[in-house]
Amino acid sequence: MTDTIRILVSDDHAIIRKGIRAVLEVVPDIEVIGEATNGEEAVAETERLQPDVVLMDLMMPQVDGIEAIRRIKNHQPEARILVLTTFAGEDKIFPAIKAGALGYHLKDSSPNELMDAIRQVYRGESSLHPTIARKVLQELSRPSQAPPTPDPLTQRELEVLQLVAQGIENREIAEKLVIGETTVRTHVSNILSKLHLASRTQAALYALREGLASLDDDEKVSGQGSG
Repeated sequence: MTDTIRILVSDDHAIIRKGIRAVLEVVPDIEVIGEATNGEEAVAETERLQPDVVLMDLMMPQVDGIEAIRRIKNHQPEARILVLTTFAGEDKIFPAIKAGALGYHLKDSSPNELMDAIRQVYRGESSLHPTIARKVLQELSRPSQAPPTPDPLTQRELEVLQLVAQGIENREIAEKLVIGETTVRTHVSNILSKLHLASRTQAALYALREGLASLDDDEKVSGQGSG
C-alpha cells in the first residue's frame, strides 16, 4: 500500500495504548497519530486529528466507547471505527455495531490479525473477530422482528446491498454493475438512510438477516443497466 493509515488509539489503560503503539510503529503503512484515555477525549481527538481509523476500547471512564462511537458518527458519518476490547458479550457487540463501528475485534487478537483488521476497516470493509462473527451468525439465525422499511429499496439498491453484504468494496461493486463509483456511494448512502442504519456493517447484517443475501452468495448480479 502506498498510503499511510493514520490511527487514533482510544483506551484508558496506558499499557494497552503503548503496546498497540509498539506493535504498529514497525508497520510501514500504519502510523499512530494520537491517543485518547476516555470516550470524551476520543470524540475530541477524532475531530481534531481526523484519523483514518479509530481503535476504540468500550469500557472507559467519563464516556464509554459505545457512546463515543455514536457521537463520532453523528458528527463524522464517514469515520471508520474498529472496536478493540476484551468484551465479547452480545450486550456490547450489537450496540457497538448499531452505533456505527465497522469492525469488532478482541484484545487477544494477534498483531497480524490487528493489522489486517485495520486495513480492512480503512478500506471500508467489515472486520469481525471469529468469536464475534459466530455470535453475529447466531443472532442472524433468529427470526426477524424488523418491520419493513416505509421507503422500499429500489432494485438497484437491492443489488448494491447484496454486494455490500458480501464485503465487496465500492470500486468492485461499480465494476460488477457497470456504473460509476460515485453512483455506488450514492446508492450506499441511500440504503443506509432508508433503513436507518449507520454503517456498511449494519447494512450487511440487515441483508443477511432479512434473507436478501447469504454468506454463500457469489456473483448473482448480472452487471446490466445503469444506476
